[in-house]
Amino acid sequence: MPFRNAGTTSRSVGAAVAALVFSVGLVMTSTSSAMAINSYNATPAPERTEVGALIVRWDDDADPATPDRVDWECSGTMVDGDTFLTAGHCTTDWPAGVRFYVSLDQDVQAALDSAAAAHPGDPIAVSTAVGVEGLAHTDPAYPGPSADPHDIAVIQLPAAAVAARWTFTPATLPGAGELGALGPQQLDATPFTVVGYGTQEARRGPGGQTHPGGGVRMKAPVGFNALNPSWVRLAMTAPQGNGGACYGDSGGPNFAVLDGAPVLAATTITGDSPCYATNVAYRLDSPAARSFLAPFVALP
Repeated sequence: MPFRNAGTTSRSVGAAVAALVFSVGLVMTSTSSAMAINSYNATPAPERTEVGALIVRWDDDADPATPDRVDWECSGTMVDGDTFLTAGHCTTDWPAGVRFYVSLDQDVQAALDSAAAAHPGDPIAVSTAVGVEGLAHTDPAYPGPSADPHDIAVIQLPAAAVAARWTFTPATLPGAGELGALGPQQLDATPFTVVGYGTQEARRGPGGQTHPGGGVRMKAPVGFNALNPSWVRLAMTAPQGNGGACYGDSGGPNFAVLDGAPVLAATTITGDSPCYATNVAYRLDSPAARSFLAPFVALP
């Protein structure tokens, strides 16, 4: 199932949404400034300044008399000065008139809360206070078959506006087939790190299963599990020292240390619903991913 945010830390402008029901029946509760990714073996990632949150403004009730809703929904990465890479399922299935923004703040939920308090009932002011608006481009082949769903998108941003607010070094993309050129032993020995703004692993309580947290940029080590033509599967097993991705981490980066440097090898797409076992990430060294990215960013 896609790891798009399902309202865990969502806010309507001027009013907090305490809980929403996800399509698989998980009830997610709101927690401000909490840890994210998986809480086990996770740490804050203030140094990953190229990693950001996708913020969406849309009409969620078809009533033009009520304010639009403004939420952070997914994670992503700046791959050059004006291109934010995320997942295709993060930029599709929205009502007409949807607007996309990107924030590179470490704590985007706190920024949204502060902006909502400063601009009650004004979703445009909230959106522009927190993020820079851009234009979404989704792979036109999305959704494809499970073997290659083409689940990839970019947000094209005004470079000057981004540079005026944040300082970052764009992520390095892999060369063609770079992961595939590594043998199983090399992949097993390769350090992988997942980064994103998503929620914590499932917790059981009196109200059922919840996924708390979210909205803060976090990182966690993950281990190599398997490589497919379009996917790299990464183990999130706590006893081995791993953490992992969860809801809201969709589109976020999975860095692999290749030749001594971190490379943006894949983007988080899905995993197991409790967020305990496997992060399934879309390979960026595949022909389909590179074909989509070529018009937007210089590829190695």
